[in-house]
Amino acid sequence: MRLQFQPERKPIPEQDLIDGIQYDKQGRMVAHPDFHPNHGKPFSVDDLEYLCMFYETDNVRSLSYALGKSEHVIAVKYSRLKQEGLVEFYRDRYRRRYNEEGG
Repeated sequence: MRLQFQPERKPIPEQDLIDGIQYDKQGRMVAHPDFHPNHGKPFSVDDLEYLCMFYETDNVRSLSYALGKSEHVIAVKYSRLKQEGLVEFYRDRYRRRYNEEGG
């Protein structure tokens, strides 16, 4: 018989129960309309630029609030962009646009 490690689940804060906020097994917030209004909508070019520019310096939860999409979707999208070799492409686009706008 093989024993499987089960991480201890943290209790759900009472306020989260009231607000209907749910978390997956990794502790990521599941899509919630108040926090993720863009859930189910395609990523815009601006979204992709922002995601690629800040993914490695910001945390996924902050990015999910900024882009209005769930943490899981943010992580999966970045992973796919990285596999396709597009992260630097979108970072460069962000930097060019930022410099052109006088940032």
